[in-house]
Amino acid sequence: MAAHARGLTGRVTGAPAVVVRDLVRSYGTGAGVLDGLDLEIARGEFVAILGRSGSGKSTLLRALAGLDHDVRGSGRVDVPRNVSVVFQDSRLLPWARVLDNVVLGHEAPPVQARAAGIAALAEVGLAGRERAWPNELSGGEQQRVSLARSLARSPELLLADEPFGALDALTRLRMHDLLRDLLRRHHPTVLMVTHDVDEAIVLADRVVVLDRGRIALERRTPHDSASPGTPTGAHTALRAELLGALGLDPETADAGTTTADRKDTP
Repeated sequence: MAAHARGLTGRVTGAPAVVVRDLVRSYGTGAGVLDGLDLEIARGEFVAILGRSGSGKSTLLRALAGLDHDVRGSGRVDVPRNVSVVFQDSRLLPWARVLDNVVLGHEAPPVQARAAGIAALAEVGLAGRERAWPNELSGGEQQRVSLARSLARSPELLLADEPFGALDALTRLRMHDLLRDLLRRHHPTVLMVTHDVDEAIVLADRVVVLDRGRIALERRTPHDSASPGTPTGAHTALRAELLGALGLDPETADAGTTTADRKDTP
């Protein structure tokens, strides 16, 4: 059971951090994007969500983030009080300096917030760039600022919507290494939406495939603690199973690609 899993952080987890019961979301008179979805995520667990366009991935993430108030269900949605979101777009304010972007909306007193922001920027390798403007940073650096903004709030639950989808392949791999390191130090529960099957396998403790608003498949991932992120035979077998669940031929699918359409609807 996920509630007793060992997360990427290496910490033995206990009671679930996230509990979703019978979650329903529809738009207009169309079919439901989420159709009675049930999901539990253990404390400290990293869960990756895969699915074809319209399967409900980003809709689920928005519901857990409290950004969508039109979901309903006969059960419940329980999440920790302290939730932070990282998007594919870093969403930095171009007229605000890096540190001001990191501490924007922080609930702590200004002095404490800025201290937390400076520490978070140092953790993501951007010490000394506090007064830089966003347009002075590369795409990878901007996404590091986005991660720092989340870390500065010490989130219990980190929600990530394709956080590395706009980055080139090499920068993405570097961000994977950075994220692993940050998670081991901060121990948040993580739910990440991605279209990259390989990314899901090497980062997450568990991969969930959504189809028509329900869980179609869920699998725990193989991790080599000595060489995290290194493909193994188990990785290859799981990749083939996940691609099959997504309706793709593992022999012909491009590495790391699950669908050409990278957005849920609407």
